[in-house]
Amino acid sequence: MSDTVAPTLPAGAAPSAEPVFYVPDEHHPQNGTLLGFWVYLMSDCLIFACLFATYGVLGRNYAAGPSGADLFDLPLVAVNTSLLLLSSITYGFAMLEMRRNRIGGTQLWLAVTGILGLGFLGLELYEFAHLIHQGAGPQRSAFLSSFFTLVGTHGLHVTFGIVWLVTMMIQVRMHGLIPENRRRLMCLSMFWHFLDLIWVGVFTFVYLMGVLP
Repeated sequence: MSDTVAPTLPAGAAPSAEPVFYVPDEHHPQNGTLLGFWVYLMSDCLIFACLFATYGVLGRNYAAGPSGADLFDLPLVAVNTSLLLLSSITYGFAMLEMRRNRIGGTQLWLAVTGILGLGFLGLELYEFAHLIHQGAGPQRSAFLSSFFTLVGTHGLHVTFGIVWLVTMMIQVRMHGLIPENRRRLMCLSMFWHFLDLIWVGVFTFVYLMGVLP
């Protein structure tokens, strides 16, 4: 005979139709998404740190070919840099409009940011095409291989950022400035400003120092 006693309900108590959970609400730590995105940005920092270090080692290995002083068009790069830095400012305006719950203003400044980002990519592709047309492709020397890898990786990040930006514009149009969209726009803001910071390093370390004898 078993000694196990089946649980009994108090007199007059009706059996519960649904199980009772100790955590009935969604368990999502406050600012957990932002923390996770910061971790991602730190991993991206390591990638660019490796690319900068590679360029620092190989940046003077010209293999009897052209150097940065022979190839770089600083006025064009300065215009390109201005477009990306301006896009950071316009994204800041979009975040201000978001805090004021103005969907139209948020969408407008996001669109301006995307246009400036596309302008940056267009000039970068033009620069790459011009260098390759001159015979200064990535296979010409270690200097050009490291240059195309570093600048091209940054360009790919900007491309992904624009795709993300367009996706967020669609989400805001469909669902408005709900908390989830606000959080995603904040993550995109950190990503976009991170790309601006990386480009300042590229402009200084690659282009400005590259034209020195």
